[in-house]
Amino acid sequence: MAVSDSDENLTQEAPNLLRQPGPVMRAAFAYQRGADRFAEWTGAISQYIVLVTVAVGLTNVILRYTGELTGTRLTNNGMIEAQWYLYSLIFLFGFAYILKHQINVRVDFWFADQSSRRKAWIDVIGHSIALIPFALIGIRYSWPSVKFSWEVWEQSPDPSGLPRAPIKAMILVAFIFLLAQALAEMVKLVAILRGYVGGDEDHSAEFTRVE
Repeated sequence: MAVSDSDENLTQEAPNLLRQPGPVMRAAFAYQRGADRFAEWTGAISQYIVLVTVAVGLTNVILRYTGELTGTRLTNNGMIEAQWYLYSLIFLFGFAYILKHQINVRVDFWFADQSSRRKAWIDVIGHSIALIPFALIGIRYSWPSVKFSWEVWEQSPDPSGLPRAPIKAMILVAFIFLLAQALAEMVKLVAILRGYVGGDEDHSAEFTRVE
């Protein structure tokens, strides 16, 4: 939903005060739904990467100990680096998903007892002065490193290691995903503060406003 479920009661208490949002809010809600669906997709990818990471890590362990027993080298730096590449991708793909589901660390013992509007104001201020600037700074300062890495096709300093450019690029992509979802969260918060209720993030439902 674009706003909390508790706000749906407003539609029953004041049905005559509802009106449809204007074109700007409709566009904002459409963006929010699209961003939410995309966050779910990246979250699903992150979960599958967990399985791949475990499989690669287990394979590395088996090959290493088998190699010690047989006196042969069965693994290499490329396989070891692939393990920590995948481990990094779990978090990089999970940024937007974590934010969407509000499972990021917060001071819940204080925040949880606040009203819906106060929670919205707290998040609006927090997103405005911390989250969105953080994402923008991450994009700004990771871009030169990523660009240079691709231009020279940066390689691992270790023999048989993997290229560094692809994993560095994912740092930039992760910050872009985080920014996109942060803006979607701001749409939801503005909807709460402006009195909009209803809607479904997974369907083209209507949004209405209580005044």
